[in-house]
Amino acid sequence: MSLPAPAPDGARRFPGQSSLEQQDHWDEATTALVLSRVDRPPEVAFFTAPEECIAAALLDRLLGHEGEPRVPLVNFVDARLALGETDGWHYADLPEDGEVWRRSVRHLDEDARERYGIGFADATSVQQDAILAAVKDEQDSWHGLPAGQLWNLWLRYGCTAFYSSPHAWDEIGFPGPAYPRGYGNLGLDRRERFEVRDARPGEAAGGTA
Repeated sequence: MSLPAPAPDGARRFPGQSSLEQQDHWDEATTALVLSRVDRPPEVAFFTAPEECIAAALLDRLLGHEGEPRVPLVNFVDARLALGETDGWHYADLPEDGEVWRRSVRHLDEDARERYGIGFADATSVQQDAILAAVKDEQDSWHGLPAGQLWNLWLRYGCTAFYSSPHAWDEIGFPGPAYPRGYGNLGLDRRERFEVRDARPGEAAGGTA
């Protein structure tokens, strides 16, 4: 999920979209929260320094997050883990989320060193993708963790982190919180004056439909 998402001719899918330009219509608490995600991402408190590097590389490869502007994915995931803010449930076959993250990043590093003689964070994107593909394609367990459930957990945390950022909102045409302004033009294909029309409605999210 690289930002921005240009067309072959370089045009943006939602031309002129900038959710941050709507902040004058937000209340103080909302503005402070949203701007903190851009200007002051939370300090890493759960992961150790080596774990942070591995987790950051994992999240970037899972979401295809390259280029600028950057969304501090690992900071957002770390903040949830440090505070114990889970989805409120977990698979019976998996340990609690924090333990799963610690174990899985350690095993990614072990796999990278076994395959390539280098840590996961320092491996090339091609090497990282090969390791992750092996996890995704595994039908049983991976280092004692159910591979499919682990993959689901990684993606849940990664996508939640990515789409908490205003930069990601601009990619999907979301103008940001509508409180306290609210919505007035309710109905199919009816946009508010602050919403931007999709310039390429026939395309799938990541490319051509």
